Amino acid sequence: MPTIPPSEEARVSIKPGFAWDAHDAYLFDIDGTLLRSRDRVHINCFASSVQRVTGFEITLAGIQVHGGTDTAILREACQQAGIPADVIAHCTGAILEAMGNTVAEQRDNMELVLMPGVEQVLGHLARKGALLGLATGNLEAIGWIKIEQAGLREWFRFGGFSDRFSIRPELIGQAANKARELAGEAASVCVVGDTPRDIAAARANSLPVISVATGHYSFDELLDHRPEVCASSLADLLALTQGAQ
Repeated sequence: MPTIPPSEEARVSIKPGFAWDAHDAYLFDIDGTLLRSRDRVHINCFASSVQRVTGFEITLAGIQVHGGTDTAILREACQQAGIPADVIAHCTGAILEAMGNTVAEQRDNMELVLMPGVEQVLGHLARKGALLGLATGNLEAIGWIKIEQAGLREWFRFGGFSDRFSIRPELIGQAANKARELAGEAASVCVVGDTPRDIAAARANSLPVISVATGHYSFDELLDHRPEVCASSLADLLALTQGAQ
């Protein structure tokens, strides 16, 4: 699987006393955190699925997709297109199913690249006994397809997805509950993401967060939100840790 090269300027900020790799469980975002899609398979499935199910046309233009959830993005796009509320309510389930089916049909057309240091960090945390899960705005079917296509499926035991949770804090909360079911009620859980929305969702659930500037937001933009860790990439975070040992 191709990997995006690290940025030339490695930057890492860690709150004093915070051990980023000492938690019992981690919840990883997908897009911008673990990987990037160089195709439009996922993006295009919104409009094609809505048109197939309802006959209406939508666009994602003008909608903030970074850090969003598929269910919230779909609802906003439908409202923006003027689709009647009763049609949206009646057809949402069928549209979400169509989205998953569409991506499954086109999975071989996906062009995914890993973010710097992803496999190395996953291996590092797994060797320390951490439970690894997903917490992503993707629908479950789409999220697992991306993880499988990227060759990362072996690392993850569970996930939190947006099928039932359009609001990211609720999604994170559900995923954290699942992590504690698997790792123990007292397990410490850490969120890993690339947007301010990931930070806000972690805060809403009283969870620490590792922010990586490998998505749409810069290091300084993320640092303004005061995550426990802010790194230019997972590769840079791991290199700092290994260099200090």
